[in-house]
Amino acid sequence: EFADAVAAHVLAHTSAAGPAGAPAEPGFTPVHTAVVDVTGGRSGRARSRTGALDIGLTRPAQRQDGDGGTDPEELFAAGYAACFGGALGVAGRRRGVTTGPVTVTASVTLGAVPDGTYAIAARLSVGAPECPQRTLEDLVALAHTLCPYSRAVRGNIEVTTEVTGGP
Repeated sequence: EFADAVAAHVLAHTSAAGPAGAPAEPGFTPVHTAVVDVTGGRSGRARSRTGALDIGLTRPAQRQDGDGGTDPEELFAAGYAACFGGALGVAGRRRGVTTGPVTVTASVTLGAVPDGTYAIAARLSVGAPECPQRTLEDLVALAHTLCPYSRAVRGNIEVTTEVTGGP
């Protein structure tokens, strides 16, 4: 199928080159590739090749009560929060720390920039009331080095982090 051939080509290309044709990280080995087809842009529909995701897209300015659609910023926020939470778990295991329950809330903001285009900024709020504040701050710093989303956006968008641990 043509779509599968395109996905294979994209995977081969992204494995060989990073942003703007730069070489990929040395030793990059693909582990998983998510493929989502979007028709209609921000007012369209997103469908994953696995069938697990099939959702309408809505422009934030056009959203109405009861609208089941989402927008790219919500999708990015969900992915970033989930990925960062996973990276925080890895950081805890590497340091031999049990954090207790953790909540990661990602806020992704779309905004206009002076040249007339748009950009995004992200804010991560990490809460773990059973983990001492200083320990959680250290784990969050390590998680930023491990999380593929944090690595991808580093130097490209503003990311602020709020950390709320226990005593």
